[in-house]
Amino acid sequence: MISTESEAGSPASLPASGEQPTRRSGAITGWVAGALVLGLLLGAALVFVLTRPNPPGDDSAEAGFVRDMSTHHAQAVEMALVAHAATANDEIESLSSDIAITQQGQIGIMLAWLRDWQLGSTSSQPPMAWMPNSAGSVQNGLMPGMASQQQLTELRKATGTAQDIMFLNLMRQHHLGGVHMAQEILNLSDDEDVTWLAQTMVASQQNEISAIQALLKSLGQNG
Repeated sequence: MISTESEAGSPASLPASGEQPTRRSGAITGWVAGALVLGLLLGAALVFVLTRPNPPGDDSAEAGFVRDMSTHHAQAVEMALVAHAATANDEIESLSSDIAITQQGQIGIMLAWLRDWQLGSTSSQPPMAWMPNSAGSVQNGLMPGMASQQQLTELRKATGTAQDIMFLNLMRQHHLGGVHMAQEILNLSDDEDVTWLAQTMVASQQNEISAIQALLKSLGQNG
């Protein structure tokens, strides 16, 4: 069973290819491509870290965004791993692996930035405090789009097509929340590092939302 108590910075492990020999033959190619993308992201982040003149402060919008998005991403990775381990749908398997690899890589980038800025990975400020007028953005302690513990439990218990549909709906909502957060930091920050990553998040998650919509339609879901 995959734990849902993982911390934002904990490395995620996808199932070894040898555990499911019946998976499609192109799976290895997908992992190699994902690893290359992750390497490029980490390399770009290293360049930014080494050339940064004035790092953000502890109470800056940039630090708040990076901390909150790391936590937000960690839940997306968690849900993607649950789906990846259980689905029999090749397209959902591919989507979930892409999400897990990309967002775990971005967590690594953000935590590396916090270390470089000499800041902790947590703050005494409540979630979303970095965003003006954010009071309505946090519902029951959850940042925009995040699933509740009950929803995560139901996702783990579900099976077959029901689980596929539940995963897609939860991830679509999660991505919509993540896009909202990334767009907000783009409005607040002129930090080239942070805005680069936020723009990357918006583009990739909007593309994945489109893919999720198409998958839901293929499964007979219209909403």
